[in-house]
Amino acid sequence: MKADKLKEKFAAVALPLAADQKEFLKEHGNMMIAQYTIEQVYHGMKGMIGMVTETSKLDPDEGIRFRGYSIPELREKLPKAPGDNEPLPEGIFYLMLIGELPTYDDVVMVSTAWARRSNVPKHVFDMLDALPKNTHPMTQFSAAVMALQTESVFAAAYRKGINKKDYWDPMYEDIMNLIARLPRVAAYIYRRTYKNSEHIEPDPKLDWAANFAHMLGFDKDDFKRLMRLYLTIHADHEGGNVSAHTTHLVGSALSDAYLSFSAGMNGLAGPLHGLANQEVIRWIFELKEACGGVPTKEQLTNYILKTLKEGKVVPGYGHAVLRKTDPRFIAQQEFAKKYMPDDENVKIVSMLYEVVPPILESTGKIKNPWPNVDAHSGSLLIHYGMTEYDFYTVLFGVSRSLGVLSSLLWDRALGVPLERPGSVTSEWMKGFTMKKAMA
Repeated sequence: MKADKLKEKFAAVALPLAADQKEFLKEHGNMMIAQYTIEQVYHGMKGMIGMVTETSKLDPDEGIRFRGYSIPELREKLPKAPGDNEPLPEGIFYLMLIGELPTYDDVVMVSTAWARRSNVPKHVFDMLDALPKNTHPMTQFSAAVMALQTESVFAAAYRKGINKKDYWDPMYEDIMNLIARLPRVAAYIYRRTYKNSEHIEPDPKLDWAANFAHMLGFDKDDFKRLMRLYLTIHADHEGGNVSAHTTHLVGSALSDAYLSFSAGMNGLAGPLHGLANQEVIRWIFELKEACGGVPTKEQLTNYILKTLKEGKVVPGYGHAVLRKTDPRFIAQQEFAKKYMPDDENVKIVSMLYEVVPPILESTGKIKNPWPNVDAHSGSLLIHYGMTEYDFYTVLFGVSRSLGVLSSLLWDRALGVPLERPGSVTSEWMKGFTMKKAMA
């Protein structure tokens, strides 16, 4: 078998760190990090440090950093396709996996490996074709990943018997194979659901994102450019978000990459996570209908106030961690200003950015009144003709695979144990608070 340079580089980086972590835990394992409150226990464990994720860190005030690099820095420093000015997603995968910026040759190596591994077994397509066409695209996507599980190298190796120090090796094969096949699967779902099953064969000469765009049926250079940006900026958001944490949690049971990633995608499909991008564009359409087209600022203000009065939220605004405008929103805004400045949906997104934050701030109840990544992505996709917004979360899922699966490989290489936090009853909690008060 031909030597896999990416696998060799990963082993050279990851295995020494696994040994280093064991020594670190021996020396510092009993040290206390922080205290947490009863409210945090009841309210989703927000802010509680409970895991280590090597690939990215989300700072409330600075935004996401991938291995220390901000999104503006990555748009500048990551390798690009010839004639393009947006980064290739293969580059951010390499960065998260290896911990160093890739060269253009490194990116070509990853792209070539994925093209070689991208063949999808026929039974996966047969399974999809057996589902009703009105099945939500995210349900189809998760089911297709589960159907691919028949190909798991890790599951086969574990069944035969393998030293736990070597778990990372077959997991690497699963992760590379799965990422390689996801664009083909996602494009098949799109064409089956919305384009009368008129499928488009892959073009192995194209990079991962451009080939995805091609199989979806969008061959314009600008859409390929958008896919490169989209798949890069949605790739990871540290380890505590639902899709990343779920993938990690299921993987901690030694589930293979397919079982773990499918579980993560079921989390991404929730309205409070990845499904929010389709909620934003649906809300914008409802806004335009209510206002008879592009609203004035006064109409927009009244509509937002009405939305809040009805006990609803303005979709695309706020974030569980961030306390500033999401840098991923800014990246998309810059793309829109460059390639579609006169698009009416883009204009509405810009108006919302002016009007919404002051209104939310004035309520005194909102910790983060600023837009997140979902506030802009739909308007860009609509501009290029992808009007089927129920599919948008599948795009998100293809991108998120880069981060959660590279983290899953790191989990295997570092020997991360089964995740099993403790829990208590409400009665226990009340008794605990009474003892504290008496003390």
